Amino acid sequence: MSGLLDFKPENRFDPGKGRLLVSEPFLPDPYFRRTVVLLCDHNAEGSFGFVLNRGMDLTINDLMEDLPPISSRVGIGGPVQSGELYYLHTLGKHVEGSVEVIDGVHMGGDYAQLRAMLATDPKLSKHVRFFVGYSGWGPDQLKKEMDDQAWMVAPADKRRIMGTSNEEMWRMTLKSMGREFAPLANFPEDPSLN
Repeated sequence: MSGLLDFKPENRFDPGKGRLLVSEPFLPDPYFRRTVVLLCDHNAEGSFGFVLNRGMDLTINDLMEDLPPISSRVGIGGPVQSGELYYLHTLGKHVEGSVEVIDGVHMGGDYAQLRAMLATDPKLSKHVRFFVGYSGWGPDQLKKEMDDQAWMVAPADKRRIMGTSNEEMWRMTLKSMGREFAPLANFPEDPSLN
């Protein structure tokens, strides 16, 4: 018997660098419940990325004393290395050592150079997203979760990655994936309350 609650559309994309992982509506893991994760790397040795729609009630200046006063919020990138700071940016080749994740969005790079750029022009902070920790999967771990249908895969774009609206990102990403995915965006968090 097929019902709305077991509706699981087929993924059109495989996980890969620069793709989004979108959690299924009832993923029991409280950490990844209704999250969108940008995969920054995916290979036989594992995968890692950043949760894009979990924020902290802190600014980067609350965490880092050596940055100029900027109002950038900090996201919770994942449960791994949660004492470390990571960043995505659209400053590209201007930050040496950064790695392109998708066209126009880079990860990491020379922190001292980034700090100097932000000190010179604090408005550049709108081109940077900071994260504490990251999300990681060991060899075949993500494949198993995909086989269990815990994640749906969507293409990423610069606007979605660098946008700061955490509240609607999960729903809007599902709706953007096509009409077979859009109904999932309206599933209640707890179907027993419906």
